Amino acid sequence: MDLKNAKALVTGGSSGIGYETAKLLIARGAKAAICARNQENLKSAAKELGAFPIKADVSNEKDVINMMNTVIKEFGDFNVLINNAAYGYFSHVSSIDMERFSNMIAVNITGAMLCAREASKHFTQKKYGNIINISSTAGQKGYANGTPYVASKFALAGMTECWRADLRKNNIRVMLVNPSEVQTDFSYNAGGMLKSFMKHGKERDYNPTKLIAEDIAHTIVSMLELDDRGFITEATVWATNPQ
Repeated sequence: MDLKNAKALVTGGSSGIGYETAKLLIARGAKAAICARNQENLKSAAKELGAFPIKADVSNEKDVINMMNTVIKEFGDFNVLINNAAYGYFSHVSSIDMERFSNMIAVNITGAMLCAREASKHFTQKKYGNIINISSTAGQKGYANGTPYVASKFALAGMTECWRADLRKNNIRVMLVNPSEVQTDFSYNAGGMLKSFMKHGKERDYNPTKLIAEDIAHTIVSMLELDDRGFITEATVWATNPQ
């Protein structure tokens, strides 16, 4: 698509991959709205980006419905959903906390579904749209202590295939991106080079050989820019030679 015609909503857009994706979309001429739950972070990020901010919790059905209506009203249309809002919870199977597990599933799976459900209504009516779900290599292979997060990403991959089958006849492209480890600090919004980042609640030193959020943003935008007659169903991004 011609990104100058893109009217995009990026969930989880106040930091990390969502922030960098909105930044690149706007730089390429698109209009972008970002959503987040934290009002302060959302307003700061939107101001930096030149994006339209919408405070919303994607796991809340009323919030999602209102968010979609707001985007359409603000932009006069809506044709790109970047389903990015998600977070990680990791635990040995014998120690999984039910509340934490359920809360993460509500955001990572139910939230993605609600956003796709509401977006697809508008896209189907217009006979055009793009949905890109941000998954993970954790949705391709399990690992120790990964049960909660891996479950959510395997589910997202499966839902992506279902939505593609549902919507392809309506000229709606449904795509999946699987990043491997990406160095992001979820409290960091400025978009500069990180000196450190948080992983599983622990601070890690920035490693120049590993992926950063801009790499995934570039992948997302490249997938969108392919002419509408075709689409890339799935892209997996690995660091070339992580040290």
